[in-house]
Amino acid sequence: MKTAVLRATASSSLTPGAIGRAATLALHDELSLAPKPGLVTLIDAGSHDDMDAHTFMRSLFSLRRYFAQIAEAGARGADFAVLEQCGIAAEARMLAATGGVNTHRGAIFMLGLLCAAAGAVCRERGITLHAQHLRDALRRHWGDALAARSRRPPLLPGGIAARRHGLRSASEEAALAFPVLFETALPALTEALARGLTPSQARLDTLFHVIAVLDDSNLAHRGGLAGLRWAQRAARAFLDRGGVARPDGLREAQAIADDFVRRRLSPGGAADTLAAACWIRRVCPGS
Repeated sequence: MKTAVLRATASSSLTPGAIGRAATLALHDELSLAPKPGLVTLIDAGSHDDMDAHTFMRSLFSLRRYFAQIAEAGARGADFAVLEQCGIAAEARMLAATGGVNTHRGAIFMLGLLCAAAGAVCRERGITLHAQHLRDALRRHWGDALAARSRRPPLLPGGIAARRHGLRSASEEAALAFPVLFETALPALTEALARGLTPSQARLDTLFHVIAVLDDSNLAHRGGLAGLRWAQRAARAFLDRGGVARPDGLREAQAIADDFVRRRLSPGGAADTLAAACWIRRVCPGS
């Protein structure tokens, strides 16, 4: 019912409230997916000792207004400093809700920027939203500010790991208008659905596509460059063998997930990218 309402709304111009609700639902799409390699699901904590599905649900509840607020800021033409303060406040609410556990910091940044871009496009154009409009809006409104942000010395573990290993950080992905999201994740999700995979199967296949190519700073932080490269090879090999669509695809995905847990690896950046792709599918008909 909720998805149908969102699609009906998207046929003309999305409101900030609808954009925000789609973001919350997309994060739940990611959380509810299983088996996932090293990530929290509704039935297990993956490679994490400090969080589970209840932690994520508290976090989601704390963020339910943030995505609508930042979409509204984008619609007002707010500069990047306003968006950043909105994200900082949302992160504080998340940490208060989870007892200091970082569940959605990456999503606050990535999905927040995308919601702001959607707000800007809908205000300017008043037309059916398309994925390319989002990339154009990110570059046009905040491209220079995002490029400047990507040059700041990193302060968080993922950014520090990316800098140490010469990887493309989350900030650099944003400055490039999220190439892995738009050039890998979204096409993989769209193609998997077109092949007749169920939404859950399509999302899982998409997650492996993202893991295979993303410089995931969470993997680099937990496992170093060797851990990141192992995860990328494992995802690529899984896809080369047919991915989720093969008869024993889910069983093999579970075995890979178990290997991630044994290695204490968790591809949090890939999870955020998957959620963003799910959000685009909700707000951009035909993407």
